[in-house]
Amino acid sequence: MSRLLIIEDDQALSNGITLALQNTNIKIAQCYDIRTAQAKLLEEQYDLIILDVNLPDGNGLDLLKEIKDKTDIAVIILTANDMETDIVAGLEMGVDDYMTKPFSLAVLRARVNTQLRRNNTVKPYYFRQDGLNFDFEQMEYLKNKKVIELSKTEQKLLKILVENKGITLPRSVLVDRIWTSGAEYVDENALSVTIKRLRDKLEDIPSTPRYIKTVYGIGYTWVG
Repeated sequence: MSRLLIIEDDQALSNGITLALQNTNIKIAQCYDIRTAQAKLLEEQYDLIILDVNLPDGNGLDLLKEIKDKTDIAVIILTANDMETDIVAGLEMGVDDYMTKPFSLAVLRARVNTQLRRNNTVKPYYFRQDGLNFDFEQMEYLKNKKVIELSKTEQKLLKILVENKGITLPRSVLVDRIWTSGAEYVDENALSVTIKRLRDKLEDIPSTPRYIKTVYGIGYTWVG
């Protein structure tokens, strides 16, 4: 059974989400502020969190950073329709998906199911090539035995690329898998920025990459 934590101070909305998601395969917990959420996260492990950005005792993005710094729990953020800055900040912190208010509960249910399926099917593993060593389970990345620090978003992108070594992945597919699961808005420049950062950290000569190749007009591929 999957475990879901809803962190939303609007109790009517929280109850509506709970009702929309109730089934025999999801155990749902609700809380209405950051302090209670932090306590629940210490008490129990969760597979997915639905997190409102605006909470009565603080900014949900601060809690998002705390969660992503310590765990790999998938997070969907809820934000006001006109707060593009929240979306951009969330993407930079490695949020898995987002919904802008008001939203369809049916669409949210589909997004939740997508995240839970990914949790159940995608397993971390170890990858080695030349002097590169990636331990996705322990989140340890080495180049010629030297530690490479990667953001959560960079780790996601790297894992997708090496899992599909030799396959050209379209930009739209990468954006969808890393950030949005079909969200209406995402700035594709975020993908270009993340690709550049990965190349800067992994490639000997980032301007002429050996591993992360651009397939012009389509997307990117990891060359083995």
